[in-house]
Amino acid sequence: MRIDKYLANMNVGSRKQVHKLIKDGIVSVNGQMVNTPKMQVAPDDEVMVGQEKVSYKQYHYFLMNKPKGVLSATEDLHQKTVLDLLDAQDRYQKLAPVGRLDKDTTGLLLITNDGQFTHNLLAPNKHVDKVYRASIAGVADESTVEEFAKGMQLGDGTKLKPAKLKILSQDKKNDTSEVEVTISEGKYHQIKRMFGASGMKVVELERLTMGDLKLDLNLKRGQYRELTDQEVKVLENSK
Repeated sequence: MRIDKYLANMNVGSRKQVHKLIKDGIVSVNGQMVNTPKMQVAPDDEVMVGQEKVSYKQYHYFLMNKPKGVLSATEDLHQKTVLDLLDAQDRYQKLAPVGRLDKDTTGLLLITNDGQFTHNLLAPNKHVDKVYRASIAGVADESTVEEFAKGMQLGDGTKLKPAKLKILSQDKKNDTSEVEVTISEGKYHQIKRMFGASGMKVVELERLTMGDLKLDLNLKRGQYRELTDQEVKVLENSK
């Protein structure tokens, strides 16, 4: 790999900025000063920018507690995206959210530049479960549980796989419910449409788990952290 691509991938700077660092004579590989951006380097080479060592890592994985009002997208001309919440040093090339949470939905969101990892979690045949907690306008009951469990067909003909609905509380006086919903797919506005088809409305929605990974309760809304190697392996084995 060329040294300029290596450094750009590690978010040291843009290609133009990296070229200037090389021209200024502050980039070295294995103790040898770099004098051309075309120099080839290997992942295990010792790369230094000034006094700072730059270790190569091909893939990056972040767990975010997504807040409301932010798009699950890589960029938008008018609205803030989840990538805008990343610190400058963490905005690696080709990062993207793993699936999407609606703008007003909160909770667990993964961000990575590992395309195969994303595919394995989102592919329909993988059946990776996702658990959501929802506040509902309407009283969900056992008939709603059964309706979800048998697999719904929405008004536009969309057929859904069976989903698990757990009723946490009911308030018949105020016509509200607190529930947990487990689904293994992620169709457009799926949970909102499911409850809408049952004559209810989702007021609040938060994703709690994805596969065997749980939302880190130490993360406040908008905060994130890197996944551990063990967490990545757990997700790769999720079904």
